[in-house]
Amino acid sequence: MGSKHDEITPEKDAYTVEVGEIGGDEGKRPGVTYDAVFGELDDDSPNFKGLGSMGAFILMTKANIGLGVLGIPFVFMTIGLVGGVLLLIVMAVIVAYTASIIGPFKLNHPEMYSYSDAGFIVGGRWLREYFTFNFVVGMTFVCAGAIVSVSTALNALSMHGACTAIFIAVAAVAGFFLSSIRTLGNIQWLGWAGLISIAAAVLTMVVCVGIQDRPALAPQTGPWDKDIKIFAHPSFATAMTMVSAVLFAYAATPTYFGIICEMREPRKYQRVMLASMTLTTVMYLVLGTIVYHFCGQYVSSPALGSAGVLMKKVCYGLALPGLLASLCIYSHLSAKLIFVRLLHGTEHLTKGTFRHWATWLGCTLGVSCTAYVLASAIPSFGAIISFMGALFSPQGTISFFPIMWWHDNWRGKASGDRSIVMAAVNLTIFVLSIFMVVAGTYGAVVGLIDSPASTRPWTCADNSGSVE
Repeated sequence: MGSKHDEITPEKDAYTVEVGEIGGDEGKRPGVTYDAVFGELDDDSPNFKGLGSMGAFILMTKANIGLGVLGIPFVFMTIGLVGGVLLLIVMAVIVAYTASIIGPFKLNHPEMYSYSDAGFIVGGRWLREYFTFNFVVGMTFVCAGAIVSVSTALNALSMHGACTAIFIAVAAVAGFFLSSIRTLGNIQWLGWAGLISIAAAVLTMVVCVGIQDRPALAPQTGPWDKDIKIFAHPSFATAMTMVSAVLFAYAATPTYFGIICEMREPRKYQRVMLASMTLTTVMYLVLGTIVYHFCGQYVSSPALGSAGVLMKKVCYGLALPGLLASLCIYSHLSAKLIFVRLLHGTEHLTKGTFRHWATWLGCTLGVSCTAYVLASAIPSFGAIISFMGALFSPQGTISFFPIMWWHDNWRGKASGDRSIVMAAVNLTIFVLSIFMVVAGTYGAVVGLIDSPASTRPWTCADNSGSVE
């Protein structure tokens, strides 16, 4: 019987080599596969290189389509139909470009596992520590958003059957157990279930808003006006909050580092990522335009509340596995970065020793507990995604990638016309991302100040709108 790592060969994976393939083999055992990130991989190791292309596609798509999709129709309502479409398309193009930089960068630097490793390659130790902090904190905020969304679903399903603080705690515990699965290859089934779940919930909601007499938030008697706007005119703070919400809907890029490192065939990353981004954008456009067309100014946020009380419960019931999948993926990858940093270069990284398990479970527990505290402090879906989208999404999704491109394609190399154009493009994207951080954070802070009582820390108030 073959080894579970037999499928990992130098021909399939440029980042794993057999002894004798390259220099520096002292201390390595013949016949054993070595990975530039995970080190020695044998029959006693978790299969950290078991993620296929389809599994990677599912995880990438599920990492995007989850929390952010529920806020897209509200963005259309706030900035207008055409404004919303243009914003989605422009953001998709920018994020797809910056994400495409990861593939070639990994080929050039096979030792890179994470966002922080890329920082070390580009700027040394201080940049590695900054991006480690940025990645872990940003992903933990996303986990907090996932916990809030799960608590919202539980509130909707139970008609606020318990204190919201209790539902938040339940979601955090579920996230800890799910994220403690050790490899992405073993998590991909949850990605499948989650993507199907979210797709079913969104499709159900779209059908419901199309056939219902009027939205749940509209006056239930007498005339009502959708007030559809092609271009709306929100305040600067509100507009930047909507930009941050859209960017958050595309904010899965930092997770792609971990995904490409566990792919069996990392060279297929580019086509997988582009396919995922295309499907995500199409789904966002369809959802945003249809729901806004039928609901107009009475769109709710999260969007699943637009279908009325009964169908809201149905939609949240369908979406719950998908929301849990998002929580699992982000918690897992955040904990995995810390885990790899702590055990890198030791046998405990890939061997099931006591230190291995204690470190891994300690990382997942730490991320889950921190996310629980954040979710309890900001138990509002809209407030937490606008804050995360402003402060962390530009840095994790846009800002650093032009610098990665500059490091590998410009510094110390002869420049041609194409290189000059690309350098200008990357510089423009970098400056734009800095503006988005500053302006978006301002908009998020204004929104938090003006937020209702249901967003107060450790509240028992219903965050799903199920109870008046």
